[in-house]
Amino acid sequence: MKGHKWVDPAPFEGYRPRVPWWAYLPWWLNLILLPIVLVWLAVRLVVRLGLVAVRYPVSVVGLLTGHLFYVHAGWLSLALLVLSVAAALAIWAGLHRDSFMRHGSYRLLTEWRRLTVYVPQWRTVVRLAELTKDSRGKEYRPKLRRVRSEGWRDKVRVLMIPAQSPEQWEARRDNLAHSFNARSCRVRVLKPRVLELDFIHSDPLSRPVAVPPLAQVGEVDLKRVVVGRTETGKPWRLKLLGSQVLVVGVPGAGKGSVLWSIVWQLAPAIKAGLVRLIGIDPKGGMELGQCPDAFEKVVYDNGPEAVALLEEITAEVKERASRYRGVRRLWARSTGEPFTVLIVDELADLIAYQPDRNLRERATRAIQTITSQGRAPGYAVVGLVQDPRKEVVAFRHLFTTRVALRLDEPVQVDMVLGDGVRQRGAAAHEISENTPGVAWNKEDGQREPERARAFNVTDADLVELGVYLAPATVHEFPERYEGREAA
Repeated sequence: MKGHKWVDPAPFEGYRPRVPWWAYLPWWLNLILLPIVLVWLAVRLVVRLGLVAVRYPVSVVGLLTGHLFYVHAGWLSLALLVLSVAAALAIWAGLHRDSFMRHGSYRLLTEWRRLTVYVPQWRTVVRLAELTKDSRGKEYRPKLRRVRSEGWRDKVRVLMIPAQSPEQWEARRDNLAHSFNARSCRVRVLKPRVLELDFIHSDPLSRPVAVPPLAQVGEVDLKRVVVGRTETGKPWRLKLLGSQVLVVGVPGAGKGSVLWSIVWQLAPAIKAGLVRLIGIDPKGGMELGQCPDAFEKVVYDNGPEAVALLEEITAEVKERASRYRGVRRLWARSTGEPFTVLIVDELADLIAYQPDRNLRERATRAIQTITSQGRAPGYAVVGLVQDPRKEVVAFRHLFTTRVALRLDEPVQVDMVLGDGVRQRGAAAHEISENTPGVAWNKEDGQREPERARAFNVTDADLVELGVYLAPATVHEFPERYEGREAA
């Protein structure tokens, strides 16, 4: 009461205290349940200790072994054991460095980073990043499942809380990266509710990748043409058979590296007459003119001659498709006809920057026909362009394999690789100017893009390639096929 007026008390702001369920039970029932509870606690303790042993196997085994040696043999034996282990590790690292790093060094680094970085900071980081949720006084927090370190990155597996989506984690990539002292963070979905966060600490693609000797290229698989190395150390493979390839990058990003890496790996098949290259270089031959022997036909401008060549290939596509009708659904080597790869450097000069409207429209129609209908009869287009906007390449959706080298703007990443790819970590606009040939690659049907670097094909390599292909002139192709059919 305040004077003669009633003042309502402030509403109670807080959670009603909860009484544990066992407090409502009779005392004699709690007494009966006590042994069961103790057994359950003991089992839980054993499980927790087992999880510690699984998560930190090297540390647990090392500590237990050291303790046993100290108890049963004393300090001297323990010191000898440590020296012996150190010597064995040194010999192992010297003889088989890769296996030592994979099974030894990286395992120890995994345990160290889990113990000192992720476990102590996990609860605080996910709370401040607003990745937790409170409901009726209970906090729901994402669970840290597994940590695997590979030196240049840490792979952290996470179990999301109910009603959470991967997009919430993708929106907080930068927050998580800075919180765990990483250069960047990528988000990958493994299965429903399970994510894997890649915390990047260094760039394994900082050094150029040398081309393999031509003698070691071997048989060419058109579905898996090796053009470089991925950041995980595996070969970077591009699909040509049944695919169309679009390579996008600013000047100096390394489009030539991708182009000549493809040609380099196709060289044995070109020499054998199994593959033929046709090229168009509107820059007057500044790029494709470095090794003209690799091409059956090549045009060095964007005028009538280039358009006529495109229309000739279009007619070939339709003619071969009509012959395959009812016989086969996809080109194969057994057809006796070469697989054709059309390489167009600076594609925009043909379909966007050509001042003659008639030539521009004819070139656009021809390339659209080849990219849309050439898959089955054995025709692939490798188009290289600097500007990926729809105004420049209106039919980029027809390219089923897209390669994003260094780009100018973040929005261009989604233009090339697809919506939402940049949010998951494919930061093609952040590729360094000092790493030409580094790119993000994505095929249709593949959710996660792949980061890789193309081979560094030097001028000396192109001279060697020209010498290697010089005997395989265009006039040899018909004789080769006639001889193969007669055999």
